Amino acid sequence: MSIFEIWDHIIPTLEILILWIAFYKMLVFFEGSRAFQVLKGISYLFGAFLICQLLGLTTLNWLLTKFFAISIIAVMIIFQQELRQGLARLGQRHMFEMGLEEAELVEIIEEMTAAAYKMSRHKIGCLIAIERETKLNTYIESGITIDAQISSELIQSIFTQQTPLHDGGVITRGNRIVAASCLFPLSDNPNFSKIIGTRHRAALGITEQTDAVAIMVSEESGEVSVASDGRFIPIVNKERLLNILKSLLFGEDTKAKGQKE
Repeated sequence: MSIFEIWDHIIPTLEILILWIAFYKMLVFFEGSRAFQVLKGISYLFGAFLICQLLGLTTLNWLLTKFFAISIIAVMIIFQQELRQGLARLGQRHMFEMGLEEAELVEIIEEMTAAAYKMSRHKIGCLIAIERETKLNTYIESGITIDAQISSELIQSIFTQQTPLHDGGVITRGNRIVAASCLFPLSDNPNFSKIIGTRHRAALGITEQTDAVAIMVSEESGEVSVASDGRFIPIVNKERLLNILKSLLFGEDTKAKGQKE
């Protein structure tokens, strides 16, 4: 048997392996979102399609072939938000690649963490979006320009209820607070929209539409939360918040970090 004949036998196996790896990566990417269960269902249908081909079930094979052809258009329409988010994250960079030294980034994270927990103790509502690769200019334009060095004191001053800037969210870029009182998109994720308030939905919404990280303090409970990729990450104490922000902004694996703790 020549090398070309051997290669002809390897190609189908290689193609199937690549397709399964790609589909697995998609499932991991969409885990926890509304697309996840649908993609799981499609994976089962794809398995049934392969079985039909192996068994020579012509009619079922034809039906599934037509279904997959139509489903490509349906998926693009139904999951346009998730697809847009995924494309925006391609080639994504992190904050430390934007001219910030590691020590400076750590100082910024500590300032935001200190502000969040001081406001948490007094149940002062807060919403901060940390810009990463995707520019937040659209949302910056909806607020009031500030352009000031990030500090715990300034963040607390902005969200004090007597100030005209406390409504809406703050946007940070690098080591600067660029705007306050910004309007963020509200998440329409059916898994959350009926059980959470407007500030929570805004935190989810900005992280669904962009690669930003959002820090939120609930005015009702004083609970501190972090949102990333349209999902909330559990925060149990100040140290956990510091570690999560470092993990997200330095590009480390958040889940692995959480397991170590």
